[in-house]
Amino acid sequence: MKLMVMDGQGGGIGAAVIKGLRQSLGVNPEILALGTNSIATSKMMKAGANRGGTGENAILCTSRIADVIIGPLGILMTNAMMGEVTAEMASAVSSSRAIKILIPLTQERIRLVGVSGEPLPHLVNHVVELVKEMM
Repeated sequence: MKLMVMDGQGGGIGAAVIKGLRQSLGVNPEILALGTNSIATSKMMKAGANRGGTGENAILCTSRIADVIIGPLGILMTNAMMGEVTAEMASAVSSSRAIKILIPLTQERIRLVGVSGEPLPHLVNHVVELVKEMM
């Protein structure tokens, strides 16, 4: 199973997810870190990803081969993360046949009804549990 973890800006959310997955699942599955910028990719690689890629083309190509895509809600929104998510990136992620596990954190002017305001560590635990169930 190929897990694509996508993040931007500082890569903190993606790094937390990768760290949680590694602690819970060990060396398997294959985790691919995709950053909208090199800082995000680097932070996710340090957290334990197998491979990493940066930028639009890497995200477009990897979205085609991933089984699961994990990231903050903004990965589906054009111009999210202070403009780092391009229309092509958002389209590639949303059109991918992969299962998407989205973390309901966003700096955008979006409010999700019915979503609890749990802190990031709790949300990461939910992501890890979902992935474990899928495996």
